[in-house]
Amino acid sequence: MTDSLFDLTNPYFVGIMWRFALNTVIIFILIWLIYYKYSKKERYLFYFFIMGIMAFFITAMLKAVFIDMGMAVGLVAIFAIIRLRSSNFTAKDIAYTYTIFGISVINSLKLLKFPLLGLLIINGIIVLTAYLIEEYTAKYHFERLSIIYDKLDLLKPEKKEKFLKDVSERTGREILRVKIRRINYKRKRAFLDVYFKDKTHLI
Repeated sequence: MTDSLFDLTNPYFVGIMWRFALNTVIIFILIWLIYYKYSKKERYLFYFFIMGIMAFFITAMLKAVFIDMGMAVGLVAIFAIIRLRSSNFTAKDIAYTYTIFGISVINSLKLLKFPLLGLLIINGIIVLTAYLIEEYTAKYHFERLSIIYDKLDLLKPEKKEKFLKDVSERTGREILRVKIRRINYKRKRAFLDVYFKDKTHLI
C-alpha cells in the first residue's frame, strides 16, 4: 500500500483527501467561529490549526503503513503535551486543544460503515456541543470581585439601584449582583462580593 499511497487514483489516498477537507472545515468552525468568537485570543489560532492538520496526517499516514494505532496517537499526543507544558493555557484552551486533536484523529480514520454520514454526525455533535456550552457560558457566566465598601447606608434594600450605580462607578464595571460577606459596623465598612459580566463574553 505504501508504494501506491500517493497515487492520485488510489482510493485510499482519495478517501484521505476527502476526510482532510471535512476535517479542515470542522476545525475552522471550532477555532474561528466558536473559540475565537468567544475568547478573542489570537495567539493560539495558528497552533490549533497546525496541530489539527498534523494530527490528521500523522494518524492517517501511520495507519496507512500499518504502524500500531497506539503509537500514532501517542506520537501526536507528545507534541501536544510539550506545547501545553510550555504555555500558560487555561482550562478552556486545554479543552479545545484535546477537542481539535481528538476530532482530527477521528476524521483521519476510516472505521465506520458509512464514513461520510458517520463523520458528519460525530463532528456535528462535537461542534454543536462546543457552541451550546459557549452560548450558555456567555449568557450566565459572571466574574466576581471582592471589595471593601464604606457607604453602609446604601446597603438598605430600598437604595439598591443607587448602591449598584455607586459600586459600578467605583469599579468601572456594570455590577449586576452583590453578595454581602461581612459588615463591620465599628469601622463602618462592608466586605462584598460583586458580580459583573466579562465584556469579552459579550460578542
